[in-house]
Amino acid sequence: MQFKDYYETLGVPKTANEADIKKAFRKLARQHHPDVNKERDKKSAEAKFKEINEAYEVLGNPEKRKKYDTLGADWEHGGAAQQPPPNWQDFAGARGGGGAGGMPRGQTFHFGGTGFSDFFETFFGGRGDATGGSPFGDYDIGDQAGGIRAPSRGQDVEADIMVTLDEAINGSKRQVSFRRSETAPPETYNIRIPAGVHEGQRIRLAGQGEPAGRGGKAGDLYLRVRFARHPDFRVEGHDLLHDHELKPWVAVLGGEVRVPTLEGHAKLKIPAGTQNGRRFRLKQRGLPQPGDAGRGDLYVVIGIDIPETVTPEQRKAWEKLAEVG
Repeated sequence: MQFKDYYETLGVPKTANEADIKKAFRKLARQHHPDVNKERDKKSAEAKFKEINEAYEVLGNPEKRKKYDTLGADWEHGGAAQQPPPNWQDFAGARGGGGAGGMPRGQTFHFGGTGFSDFFETFFGGRGDATGGSPFGDYDIGDQAGGIRAPSRGQDVEADIMVTLDEAINGSKRQVSFRRSETAPPETYNIRIPAGVHEGQRIRLAGQGEPAGRGGKAGDLYLRVRFARHPDFRVEGHDLLHDHELKPWVAVLGGEVRVPTLEGHAKLKIPAGTQNGRRFRLKQRGLPQPGDAGRGDLYVVIGIDIPETVTPEQRKAWEKLAEVG
């Protein structure tokens, strides 16, 4: 398992604050996100985005970042690349794997095609926690036969799978590989990510987990959906939030702006006197809701873009505005 230097991936120092990390992610994501990048080499862009998304998944979350920094507390200082601390692999035991429904302690599984590395899965992913289920229900693939389980049942195996917002709306087909150890041959599965899939929902491959002894039933393989971070949107349930900064004069005088949606761009009228923090709702532009409830909404959250520096001519204009109140 390869150690991942997430700070290096985002190009920020360990001392970077939350705003710097978010800014670095957005800049890189706009270049490589599969939903927005304009590069000819889509495969290369997607691979790069997976690395960027994984780094931000950890460093953009205060709790995960704290754990990651604790893991790397003894890194060597200075130089372009930080080195992992001695025996950093021992931290994997702290995840609490093992027990009923989880991975056996010390067992090593390797996944491909999920969008997350073995390093992420070991320290920050869903491995060893396949018993919780999803509030939206599991999506079953393969054998769904009922019947009474044998007394001895094989262990379930779980990993995270990165799903873009476009895939959540339109669905997709993916190929996922799975190796039970360093020396075991890869097992390949063609899975379908259904349109309308939700964050936290698990895709279940029945009977593809660990085999059971004494003729018992094999465990299941679960892939838990994690939405890929998007440079333009935040996810709140089934709604999307887009932070949009207005020029001060647009906020005061009103106007029209273009805002991104998952289907392209939309025009939004800004009334005069729009205040910082105001939300504008674009109906049915969010993520799918369960059943026939349609889609959630897209909320455009307004911020006022205050210039950090001004030219002499601009300063005179602001001073004149201050005079007239």
